[in-house]
Amino acid sequence: MISVFVVFHKLFRALRTGFADPTFRGTVQLALVLILAGTLSYAGVEHWTLFHSLYFSVTTLTTVGYGDFTPQTEVGRAFTIVYVLIGLGVVLSLVTQIAGHATRRTTT
Repeated sequence: MISVFVVFHKLFRALRTGFADPTFRGTVQLALVLILAGTLSYAGVEHWTLFHSLYFSVTTLTTVGYGDFTPQTEVGRAFTIVYVLIGLGVVLSLVTQIAGHATRRTTT
């Protein structure tokens, strides 16, 4: 149980130190813009609620993809293709940056 707290402590420390890095802040902002764009697009095209659209956007970009929601329109499916191709790189970059900050040793 203690190891869970250690992992979360490292994660939060990595996020805190990451925000000092302009590249990290930009990647976080880009990821948030992509999630917002996906949420609004799915809500408009597929007529899902904002919460369902947000849920689908996050599970799609993180490649979890439970399959409980799928786009039913051609426009929604085409958007998903582009959304995954663009968003996956951004999310991967963000995760890589978080891992880099988590493993970086502090010098004091």
